[in-house]
Amino acid sequence: MKHVAVLMGGWSAERPVSLSTGEACAKALEDEGFSVTRVDVDRNLSERLAALKPDVAFNALHGPYGEDGMVQGILEYLEIAYTHSGVLASALAMDKERAKTIVRRVGVPVADAKVMHRIEAAQKHVMKPPYVVKPVNEGSSFGVLIVGEDRSNPPQELYSDEWAFNDTVMVERFVYGRELTCAVMGNVALGVTEIVSPDGGWYDYDAKYKEGGSKHVLPADILPNIYQKIQTLSLKAHQAIGCRGVSRSDFRFDDRVNGTGELIWLEVNTQPGMTPTSLLPELAQHAGHSFGELLTWIVEDASCRR
Repeated sequence: MKHVAVLMGGWSAERPVSLSTGEACAKALEDEGFSVTRVDVDRNLSERLAALKPDVAFNALHGPYGEDGMVQGILEYLEIAYTHSGVLASALAMDKERAKTIVRRVGVPVADAKVMHRIEAAQKHVMKPPYVVKPVNEGSSFGVLIVGEDRSNPPQELYSDEWAFNDTVMVERFVYGRELTCAVMGNVALGVTEIVSPDGGWYDYDAKYKEGGSKHVLPADILPNIYQKIQTLSLKAHQAIGCRGVSRSDFRFDDRVNGTGELIWLEVNTQPGMTPTSLLPELAQHAGHSFGELLTWIVEDASCRR
């Protein structure tokens, strides 16, 4: 019987989501017959894991320190097999600017963007509205600000002393249209889901994680050629960045009557959520993999030097 240490919690802004993901995964892995230890991650992680000596570390952490290559480095040092992407791919995917640079080179379409200090972005419009301002290395839509066409001033929230994120932000052209996402499992692109917020708003933290926060349409009601293109681009991004295990790419598709028709890749998530409202388990289920089967596959895929 494999002993799996489920790493969850941590101290990033995404701690609550990680705890939810970790608990759901721990229960399902126990149901699949694994010996499971829940590890609420703190800065003594290396000592705790050295004492536990698990066969596999299931990485259910989200955000900085858990999703950006840092905990992966600890696991490499301890020679403990772990799930999801390795050190380099995790770091690259978490850095939105570098991830876009890499995928653009393999033909994945991305929106124009600029990276700068948040104070610079607060002083003047650095591109014509509408645009989005986001921390360059956060997840779950934390710190994201949308600047509409009618906004006369840049977001003054960026001046705040209470800004809780990295001072480096990305200012990115806003892309109108539908919110679409596609997961990759191994080297196979799964289905495509459309995410619809009840009020027609954007896919923010509440839409992602609160019950009823968004509606998932699977399979997405889009033309077959667009559906297949999203699958192809998701796999390209996964492979170009060097992701392992599972990942999920997010897109915007502008199919409005007078829209541009463009399909734009936004980012890749190397640690997709596994909460009751999460997209990856739904996509895997649609492809014929139960939640337990998905988690078993992820554990069996674990290794070092990823």
